[in-house]
Amino acid sequence: MLKIGKLLAAAAFALTVVTGGQALSQTTSRDLAAEEANRQLVVDFYNRIFTKHDMTGADIMADDYIQHNPKVPNGKAPFVEHFTRFFAANKDSRNRIVRSAANGDLVWLHVHARGKEDGTGGIAIVDIFRVENGKIVEHWDVAQPVPDESANGNTMF
Repeated sequence: MLKIGKLLAAAAFALTVVTGGQALSQTTSRDLAAEEANRQLVVDFYNRIFTKHDMTGADIMADDYIQHNPKVPNGKAPFVEHFTRFFAANKDSRNRIVRSAANGDLVWLHVHARGKEDGTGGIAIVDIFRVENGKIVEHWDVAQPVPDESANGNTMF
């Protein structure tokens, strides 16, 4: 019994570490309508900014927006300035949302980013947004180039 207790304690510790120090509860109720509203808010924002290059999409960002991508500054105004310059230099840049999901105040987008057709497969991106009171308040992302070939035969999308 002692070994099982130690294993359960280790598993609980691992779960806490994996979730950033916050233990998850299976009894937490979800507000699916609020999650869907957050998901749709982020999808609309993303399509306006990164597909249409319509910077008025930033109107749903908090002024003190927190950015975790080291190439983009914090704040709504610096975000708008950064991407206004980026799209002026990269007019063919287009991102396509392949799938999206929401849980609580977080929304995930799995995105295929492409620039002008240059023979590359583009970039696979996972964007994570945090929504608070109908505003996008925080963002994280991970990105990697889409390779020409896959060792397993699967696509990245």
